[in-house]
Amino acid sequence: AGILTMATKVMMEALSPTMEEGRLVKWNKNEGDAVKSGDVLAEVETDKAIMELVARGDGVLRARLIPEGATTPVGQLIGVIAAAGEDITALTSAAAPSAPPPAATATPAVAPAPASAPAVPAPAAPSAPPVPASSVAPRTAMPAVDHHASEQALHASDTGGRQLASPLARRMASERGLDIGQVRGSGPGGRIIKRDVEDAMAGGTALLAGARPTAQAVSAADYTDAPLTQIRKTIARRLSESIGPVPTFYLSAEFDLSRVTDMRTAMAAIGPEYKVSVNDIVMKAVAAALTKHPEVNSHWMGDKIRQHHRVHVGMAVAIPEGLITPVIFDADGKGLSQISQEARELAKRARDRKLQPHEYTGATMSVSNLGMLGIDEFTAIINPPEAAILAVGAVEDKPVVVGGAVVIAKRMRVTMSCDHRVIDGALGAQFLQTLRRLIENPLMLVY
Repeated sequence: AGILTMATKVMMEALSPTMEEGRLVKWNKNEGDAVKSGDVLAEVETDKAIMELVARGDGVLRARLIPEGATTPVGQLIGVIAAAGEDITALTSAAAPSAPPPAATATPAVAPAPASAPAVPAPAAPSAPPVPASSVAPRTAMPAVDHHASEQALHASDTGGRQLASPLARRMASERGLDIGQVRGSGPGGRIIKRDVEDAMAGGTALLAGARPTAQAVSAADYTDAPLTQIRKTIARRLSESIGPVPTFYLSAEFDLSRVTDMRTAMAAIGPEYKVSVNDIVMKAVAAALTKHPEVNSHWMGDKIRQHHRVHVGMAVAIPEGLITPVIFDADGKGLSQISQEARELAKRARDRKLQPHEYTGATMSVSNLGMLGIDEFTAIINPPEAAILAVGAVEDKPVVVGGAVVIAKRMRVTMSCDHRVIDGALGAQFLQTLRRLIENPLMLVY
């Protein structure tokens, strides 16, 4: 009994290149259902999209080890496929989380004394003079009146000053700006686990180690906690890797869009298949400019600069859960109509959370456009390892001087964020000069 000959483990797979954990959105198979290799077992929310988790073997779905809505790290066992009569006890018991030790086995020094019992014995009465620092009493003699502080001291002494916490709990605390040293651990030996961080964030200081009651209690009706989606977690992690470590500088310019406006009107008059947006033209112009400045079409790789021979332009798309950047591959070799069609299709798939990993990875430079939301000008954060991103503002009617006279013209402001490790100021300025020439003379993009 217990020997597995046919069982297939259902693991939380890395369904995207940057996925570290996944949230199981929906089980498509129930326990007891027959399963064939390739059948869709579940839908999983990755850091970018909702993907299908497929079976890797034939048999019966004997066990679903996590519920819908649960988040688990990549590589964790979440189900078992086996023959109907096969013993899977060894697998399911190994996957069960270990329970914290019983309260009776806790270290006496950190356990609170019962209400009716005297305080934990100490070498001296509480009213005695303080013990000199050179002769601190062992931790078993610490008074129980401040067991939270004692617990923190115990953790620090056992771990060389480092709080006992799981890697996931540490990452969650870091993403939320929470001091891990102030969280009360409920795991084995006082270890801080994921649930403790979530409870600390939900309950405020009342669940922090060593916290004291405040005069004004916070009611759960006073706030709403919005759980982080996988994509929001990735945004937080990825962009925190960018704005601090990446030495960024910004270049802004204002372009004349009079000819772009005339060209769009003329193209739309030919037929709906020729209708393009300002953003389509900007992406095409960025791709063309990158071919003339290949140094900008690069990635910072830590120990080297990778200069790409192909041009792939990322297009930032806002979705309810955050931001995602699908890619127009080989954009320099595509016409405006083709770029427009691909952009619309990718944006729709992004909002439906149907993008595949290869559709949102591999950009060599990105464009972020908030002009349609009425934003005049902004700066965008570089998405590593890319070396630049272009922030595009709204097209506005502005008074400008032309030939000594004031006229009203269509103008648009852009800001280029540059990684100074790859792009120097002069190179960034030259790139924007080329981009200006292409956008202000858009027929150069369709020759």
